[in-house]
Amino acid sequence: MAAGDELKIRTGGGGGRKPIGSRKSNEWAGLRCSAEAHLISSQTNGPGVLRMYSIHQKPTARRPPRRRMPRCPLLLGAAPRPPPAALRLLLRRRMASSEPARAFQLRLNPLTGDSEWLVVDDAEPEAPAPPTQHRQLLAATSYLDMLNDAARNRAYRHAIDATVTDPTSRVLDIGAGTGLLSMMAARALAAAGGDGRGSVSACEAYLPMGKLTRRVLRANGMQNKVKVFHKRSDELRVGVELDSRADTMVSEILDSELLGEGLIPTLQHAHDELLVKNPKSVPYRATTYGVLVESTSLWKMHDLHSNEANAEDGVWLTPGGTENILSVKQQQHAMQCDALADEIRLLSEPFKVFEFDFWKRPDSHGETKIEIRATADGHAHAIISWWVLQLDAAGSVFYSTAPRWVRQLSGVDLPQCTNGMKDWCDHWKQCVWFIQGTGAPAKKDQNLSLRASHGQTSISYQLNMNDEVSSRSPKGDHLTLLPERVGLYGDKDWRSALISVVRNAMSERSSPTCIVADDSVFLALIVSSLLPSSKVITMFPGLRDKGLNYLQAVVNANNLSMDRIKVIGRKAPSLTMNDLQNEKVNLIVGEPFYHGSEGILPWQNLRFWNERTLLDPLLSENAFTVPCKGILRFCAMSLPDLWRSRCSLRDVEGFDHSVVNDTFGACGDLPGEQQGPCLPYYVWQCGYTKKLSKVYSLMDFNFSEPIHSCFGKTKIEFAYDGICHGFAVWIDWVLDEKSLTVISTGPESRYWKQGVQLLSRPVQVNPSNSVMHVEARFDHDTGELTFKSVLL
Repeated sequence: MAAGDELKIRTGGGGGRKPIGSRKSNEWAGLRCSAEAHLISSQTNGPGVLRMYSIHQKPTARRPPRRRMPRCPLLLGAAPRPPPAALRLLLRRRMASSEPARAFQLRLNPLTGDSEWLVVDDAEPEAPAPPTQHRQLLAATSYLDMLNDAARNRAYRHAIDATVTDPTSRVLDIGAGTGLLSMMAARALAAAGGDGRGSVSACEAYLPMGKLTRRVLRANGMQNKVKVFHKRSDELRVGVELDSRADTMVSEILDSELLGEGLIPTLQHAHDELLVKNPKSVPYRATTYGVLVESTSLWKMHDLHSNEANAEDGVWLTPGGTENILSVKQQQHAMQCDALADEIRLLSEPFKVFEFDFWKRPDSHGETKIEIRATADGHAHAIISWWVLQLDAAGSVFYSTAPRWVRQLSGVDLPQCTNGMKDWCDHWKQCVWFIQGTGAPAKKDQNLSLRASHGQTSISYQLNMNDEVSSRSPKGDHLTLLPERVGLYGDKDWRSALISVVRNAMSERSSPTCIVADDSVFLALIVSSLLPSSKVITMFPGLRDKGLNYLQAVVNANNLSMDRIKVIGRKAPSLTMNDLQNEKVNLIVGEPFYHGSEGILPWQNLRFWNERTLLDPLLSENAFTVPCKGILRFCAMSLPDLWRSRCSLRDVEGFDHSVVNDTFGACGDLPGEQQGPCLPYYVWQCGYTKKLSKVYSLMDFNFSEPIHSCFGKTKIEFAYDGICHGFAVWIDWVLDEKSLTVISTGPESRYWKQGVQLLSRPVQVNPSNSVMHVEARFDHDTGELTFKSVLL
């Protein structure tokens, strides 16, 4: 196996093993796959690399690569199998030699759910550019957005300049990324008169990112001023990699919740093994804040039971007495709460929750009790939280992730951009904690008791200590979903559309055999309830046993019997006529929805089309499919905030970062018509947005045909003046053959992500003379959709 080669080993996607990471996508601390392979990343937003396993002597964690949406929860139905034993043996042998580090990399095909392990050799760290698969992975991270956050970069520069003033400083950068903080420290060291007595060391565990770090250092003439180690911080040893303990630490290992990237265990190890006593640090301190809010919009993403009662359709995902059997997981959910400013009532002043000092060893666990005085009458639905960084010891440099609407209440000035408003960014959001049960009534001037707790990677809340629901452990039949999925399951119109179409389809079949091809527990219940003689086969490729246990708990409440529902828990290729008791299927349904894939691009749910194709030998001649078709739609949009966060880099606080633009999929100043990748976003959370055209259709996906590649093109005329930054792209699901019932997943809905394709350059458009040619191509082998647009 030559240096730089890749060894591919296909797997079946994991069987029924317990999930490796079950809290959320960025919970990585302490996770293990084997003694040789360790999970250091857990989610991307698309079909690229989902997991990376690095080969190390220690299985303890350091830090995952940054993700754009990794701070959204990932609820896995089953984990991938660890790398095969033969592969581990091969890498153990190579570890014993002096050859460079290797890494396992798991890539999933979005249309099949199948996976393959890649063994990536990093023998050539000075290569000019990372391989294609790494560019795809890095483009989906939040690095580009962070480097475009001028307020963040400026705050770190001021704090590092104020902190690194001793020419003999020994600086350690943990989680170096592109090396920006390391270069700031090296520059400050030189300005202090450093002549080789001080040093800057940086560690970056993710190998492709580490190679990019070296490219950035070379581009800035810093390659001899910063020592880079392709290791986690807990693998560094004083006397081996480091000459002595560091007296100064710089780092940025924070997610929207603050702790989710392993801040606490990282600081604990650093203080135990790598730092002097009472070191200098940038940041110096982090403080988390919260506020009680009333918000009907947020509550719809939590209180499924009440929404089902309002729907009055007779289908109960949360029957009476078991209201919490299907719920949002008890954790903080990252969300752009600025977009909810008009839909939120504050019921308290902001309150301080926890304070974490970087310059001293933190505790693994902590708890605090807070008395909150209600400022208005209302019903507390959620706690919205954020954090404030004090970057320097003197307390003169701050950075905050607070939403705009608490700016006047926060007590700390928020970072400003040139127009006087807080910068919109995607790498750090606010967090929403849904108050359990039915929420909490509040009266003005009433005191409410809040207990906040933190572990090593998360913060949790309990409002009013006698709230038994908050402290109750979930049962085995308890199913947790993302807030957006819970909100969708409670949407009256969505439920009505599916029930109506399925009822009509089943009325034409006296004794239908139906396959629920995806992870829809809702469809499994309505198909079973609409016709007592039906037989229902539920695939549940992601939910598996969780789906089975859940159905068993709710079928009686829906007056059903599990005798007519069979949960396969396998993928379509493994289904045989024996599973169907030799009866052909005449109805196949899906939302489509695949558990654990909520953050993907819309067209990756065309996995349903692939499943339908694979199931074709088992279907009767008159089999009906719901949905029967998908339509790719798009709309030209002005997206200035998103554009600024994704635009190409040049100077970042005095350091040239232009070498990262191609790798990170930056927009603007790119050669020719080159465009960045299409990435998934909730468009309604993308800051300022404006539609510039009507909605156009690009191509149809007919599910009565075998899956195949598709091509579509159209010319669009603009309806409004403005600057076009790109397109929002989504799929509308046509439920019936007459196209009378269509479920749109476009920007008007808050429960689905759309794809956003930014142009190579923004263009000024107007209705009188602006026309653009847009074309798209869908590759059924890879599941990828590519776009091309030209202003005529």
